[in-house]
Amino acid sequence: MVLFYRRLWLALAAGVCCTLNSCLLVTEVVPNIADELNPAPALVTYTLKKGGHYADYKPIRILSTARMKFQVTFDSTAIYTTTLKKNQGDINKLYGMSDCRTDHHTNSARFGWRWYKEQLELLAYTYKDKELSYELIGAVPIGEPITCELRMEKQQYVFEANGKRITMPRGCSGEADGLQLYPYFGGNEAAPHDITIKIRELL
Repeated sequence: MVLFYRRLWLALAAGVCCTLNSCLLVTEVVPNIADELNPAPALVTYTLKKGGHYADYKPIRILSTARMKFQVTFDSTAIYTTTLKKNQGDINKLYGMSDCRTDHHTNSARFGWRWYKEQLELLAYTYKDKELSYELIGAVPIGEPITCELRMEKQQYVFEANGKRITMPRGCSGEADGLQLYPYFGGNEAAPHDITIKIRELL
């Protein structure tokens, strides 16, 4: 019964509106556990189109999990120059989820990325009770798969990537209940050209 109400709440949070005759939006409830019959999950290529912010593929996924793990590969399209020099340090969003049964600008955890100081940087990027925080994980190579892991623990998030571990404050405890968050460009500016990011979920 608890699981039923949890999924009902998440469906409402996702904006699902169904009637007897129609359903405006279909969501996917995902436990975020790799299918035992598919030990090598499909590689998904996300494209951030020139002049836009959002990835071309962003299905609504409702998650209830304490852990996310994936591999990401950036190519040369991740090298960019912003129109305004001051925006070069803005953090783009990579992958993560909203948390604490709230929207992502209230509570969430994501890996972030940017092309900054002639290198590709990964960052930990969180909201806790509407307060934004971020911390540099480090520079990562282009063209090589990078394994990233995010754990939702008691009152903290744990980010691991590229041999580094970072903890950030969290606004709740237990498994995270929220929506999958996908690649997003910005920052203040839109993508200056098409950017492709490959992600393979490991959990």
